[in-house]
Amino acid sequence: MPPRAKPLSPDDRRAALVTATVPLLVEHGRTVTTKQIADAAGIAEGTIFRVFDSKDDLVAAALDRALDLEPFIAQLQEVDPDQPLGALLLEVVELFQHRFERVFTLMSRMGMIGPPKARRHMEAERERVAAILQVLAEPHRDQLRVPPAQLMHMVRLLTFSGTHPHISDGHPLTAADIVDTVLNGVLKTPSTTQDT
Repeated sequence: MPPRAKPLSPDDRRAALVTATVPLLVEHGRTVTTKQIADAAGIAEGTIFRVFDSKDDLVAAALDRALDLEPFIAQLQEVDPDQPLGALLLEVVELFQHRFERVFTLMSRMGMIGPPKARRHMEAERERVAAILQVLAEPHRDQLRVPPAQLMHMVRLLTFSGTHPHISDGHPLTAADIVDTVLNGVLKTPSTTQDT
């Protein structure tokens, strides 16, 4: 029997239940039970319904938390723009891959083909992400044949498609593969090409 939980305010209890539910959704999808949620949160099952009207309301709140871009944006803002371009892109791609993998897994478990309607207003958040990426690439403008914004757009597209389990045919690209392809392409160097 789990130890009794400390008394929490309704808002804190809601937040604790959402935190406990997110990993369970990734593991079980919509089949997660309120008993599993209660066990993970260390509370009695009935306590859930003191702060949520239904399991569906709790699941919706957990989905909203899982898809929230704010923690990802905060991570991007911690990336050092003055490091070498290859290292910078590797760090950015790894952050994107971690988010994409989590979201793809969650959506698959939940039987979703797109974000819930409540999350479809994310255009402003995506614009914030694009602006942060452009700022990160800007110090390297002189090294590039394309504008910094275009570089980061290509990085995002290749990372999304190269990480998606279906688009990548089950053979996802590594972060190093993505960065190498963006920076160096797939052609041999001119000297190597002339030798063949």
